[in-house]
Amino acid sequence: MTELLFQAEPRLAHVQAIVTASGPEGVVLDRTVFYARSGGQPGDTGTLRWESGEMPVVDTLKGEGIVLHIPAPGASLPPVGQAVTAAIDWERRYRLMRMHTALHLLCSVLPGAAVTGGQIGEERSRLDFDLPVPPPREELERHLAALIAADHPVTAEWVDEAVLDTSPELVRTLSVKPPRGAGRVRLVRIGAGIPPVDLQPCGGTHVARTGEIGAASIQKIENKGRQNRRVSLVLG
Repeated sequence: MTELLFQAEPRLAHVQAIVTASGPEGVVLDRTVFYARSGGQPGDTGTLRWESGEMPVVDTLKGEGIVLHIPAPGASLPPVGQAVTAAIDWERRYRLMRMHTALHLLCSVLPGAAVTGGQIGEERSRLDFDLPVPPPREELERHLAALIAADHPVTAEWVDEAVLDTSPELVRTLSVKPPRGAGRVRLVRIGAGIPPVDLQPCGGTHVARTGEIGAASIQKIENKGRQNRRVSLVLG
């Protein structure tokens, strides 16, 4: 099993770890700061370094209870048992964290609209909504700007997965459901009030306060079906 340090410490950019498996299909560590691709958020990139070499990590993927650090083609691989420093590309991760948090805010300004798909990118991100008639782009931008400027806290908490049965409205996504069977689920909360600005299951990485997002704008709203509207967002 790989210990997922980014869940509790998303600002941790590097860590000392031990290699537990190593091959061209990926390197497994006993613990990692690398986020594995899932839920629309790309996997982290970065480097594994040890005394006699280093391995560029070009992607990070999920395995069965493990995280696979994908090596660049032809890269040297650390041997099993080797101590390494695992370091992510922090600037890229931080931009993805800002983007991911901004998409949560976008959900909050479209209450009741189910999410049918999405993708988080460094330059542009999008969410698809089951929404016959979206509000004007300028209205969405105004609401987003107000939530960002309010500098709401962003926190994560673990709850019993039975909460998803008693409060099904927490799940906004139709295309991706929270994993079940582990006994608990991670909720990301934005805002300290009751009700919060946003509260939904999410395993991704986020900034600590909405003010960190900075300027955000709606690039365009597209029709992707009779009731499917794609909202694309960029950061300043």
